[in-house]
Amino acid sequence: MSSQRHKARTIALQALYEVDSAARPAETVVERLLARTTLPEETAAFVRELVTGTISNKDKIDSDIQKFAPAWPLEQMAMIDRNILRLAIFEILFDNKVPVKVAVSEAVELAKTFGSESSPKFVNGVLGSVSALTSR
Repeated sequence: MSSQRHKARTIALQALYEVDSAARPAETVVERLLARTTLPEETAAFVRELVTGTISNKDKIDSDIQKFAPAWPLEQMAMIDRNILRLAIFEILFDNKVPVKVAVSEAVELAKTFGSESSPKFVNGVLGSVSALTSR
C-alpha cells in the first residue's frame, strides 16, 4: 500500500505543480493525470483528497511556509519545492492521517526525485520546523 500512496503523492505533486504553473482547474488536471494510470480507486481518491485539501488550505499553508522559510519569498522559491512543501504541510498540519515522519520522508523523497540537488535538504529543514510545532 505504501508504494501506492507514494504514487498517489507523486501524481498529486504533478497536479499541484501544473495548477501552480499553468493556472488550470485542479479537478481537470487531476482527472487527466489519473486517466493515465491504473491506480485502484482508493489510491485515486487519496490523490483527489491531497490535491483538494492542499488547494483549499493554500493560503494558510503558504503563510506557514513563509513563517518557516523567511529567507525564501514564495515567488522566488523553486516551484517544485513550493509544491512539495504545500503537499507535505497539508498532510502534517491539516490532514493528520499519517505520522509526521512519514509525511516528511515522503516529501524528501519527492524532492530527491523532482527537485534540484539542494531540494531535499531545504524541504527537510522547513518541514523539520513545521513538525516541531506538531510535537508540542
